[in-house]
Amino acid sequence: MALLLLRNRKASALGIPRILRDNVEPFGLNSEKIIGAFASVDVIIRSYCSGSGMKKFDFTDLTRPHTWYPLARKKVRKVILHVGPTNSGKTHQALSRLESSSSGIYCGPLRLLAWEVAKRLNKANVSCDLITGQEREEVDGAKHRAVTVEMADVVSDYDCAMLGCKTRGFSFTRALLGICANELHLCGDPAAVPLIQQILQVTGDDVKVQSYERLSPLVPLNVPLGSFSNIQTGDCIVTFSRHAIYRLKKAIESRGKHLCSIVYGSLPPETRTRQATRFNDASSEFDVLVASDAIGMGLNLNISRIIFSTMKKFDGVELRDLTVPEVKQIAGRAGRYGSKFPVGEVTCLDSEDLPLLHKSLLEPSPMLEEHFLENAKLSENYFFANCEEVLKVATVIDQLPLRLHEKYLFCISPVDMNDDISSQGLTQFATNYSKKGIVQLREIFTPGTLQVPKTQAALRELESIHKVLDLYVWLSFRLEESFPDRELAASQKAICSMLIEEFLERLGWQKPRVKKVTPRPKLNSAVVSRC
Repeated sequence: MALLLLRNRKASALGIPRILRDNVEPFGLNSEKIIGAFASVDVIIRSYCSGSGMKKFDFTDLTRPHTWYPLARKKVRKVILHVGPTNSGKTHQALSRLESSSSGIYCGPLRLLAWEVAKRLNKANVSCDLITGQEREEVDGAKHRAVTVEMADVVSDYDCAMLGCKTRGFSFTRALLGICANELHLCGDPAAVPLIQQILQVTGDDVKVQSYERLSPLVPLNVPLGSFSNIQTGDCIVTFSRHAIYRLKKAIESRGKHLCSIVYGSLPPETRTRQATRFNDASSEFDVLVASDAIGMGLNLNISRIIFSTMKKFDGVELRDLTVPEVKQIAGRAGRYGSKFPVGEVTCLDSEDLPLLHKSLLEPSPMLEEHFLENAKLSENYFFANCEEVLKVATVIDQLPLRLHEKYLFCISPVDMNDDISSQGLTQFATNYSKKGIVQLREIFTPGTLQVPKTQAALRELESIHKVLDLYVWLSFRLEESFPDRELAASQKAICSMLIEEFLERLGWQKPRVKKVTPRPKLNSAVVSRC
């Protein structure tokens, strides 16, 4: 396969992107855009403009974000907080209410979860659209939507809305304040209750808390796994790096008793879905799961026992112990009410990690308001969202002759700037768009050249190419005429997922070989990557 991707990256003086300083046009990337919970500019303009011109409104006052959503403020919403541990039935109760409503919207943290909800509702003869940043599957006559939380609709009126987001805080806050629904159902940990109650105190909403207990027991074991010969059907061993996942998969499968499905964050969503489905299938030979903490995001998995391979995680800054909420969220995936494994067990690979596991399961999760208030930059209930990734993109595209709204679209796109191929893909897309106003996928990607990866390095490259194709699809929904090859990108993205899964099934883990590194010739304008 081949991707021709420009590496040209220029920054403004002092490293501050021009698009963050430019106030010539009205829709710049200013503080309204990067503070948590801010509505899209078009909503604000419609709310505060009249036919004769703009009414006076202080856009520098960021202390009352609930006022940015006038449609939601016209209602006295009934807000139900469904709180409890994993496998307590809270999500089921909220979804049942959504299913019985005359119209509704589900907002989740993952495409996979939005897909599961859309599938559930449509199967129950409740027509439901699926809308994510990269997908739009619309059903005729649908009055329900399942979306990823950043796609939450804050301008339509719904009977019922459901939020199940544990991350993407600014998008969650925007949905919490802005969704116009008679009922708003939120699912989460009891630790979030005080903060949500405080935020909604000024909205006039009727807030009620419904608490749940775990439906099936979770049993912390006093004995570690010890040897991989003790692995059983339904086990899930959790680790925190791609290399460790494949190492553990190899170690387990080499004993000849079990085959392993795998789940980790950088796998394409379609591949994660197939891996999870295969593990859940009682007739499948893949009866063990090796996963990262991605399983804690709410995936429905029939796990009998969670095994922590380690109780430490590198968080991008340091190697640290897992936090209490992290331990509980992962451990709680063991045992599932109504499944083959109703009783869940949790242990560690090594005995030295058991004390931290047992201690974490006994401790209550820390209340979110403490950490939140310590870091507040605005009013006591809000803080600025981390815009580091946005700034990275802004620096890359700073000098391109694009309008501010166009630059903003590229800045909020789902690009992984820590991935060289993904960041190069964004640079090439933005450069071609600025020069010609149209981006043909074939200009940087040659269809028909994708292959099953044979090494870990080739697997990582294929995952990166999937991200580039995913980015193209995302841009095609926002700049439709300029990114015309959506169907081609989507089909090639699906091929990437299948090839990655074929690698997982056929080739598995290979021990990295030490190679002598030879200097590559420097290229001024482009790099060719092959798998």
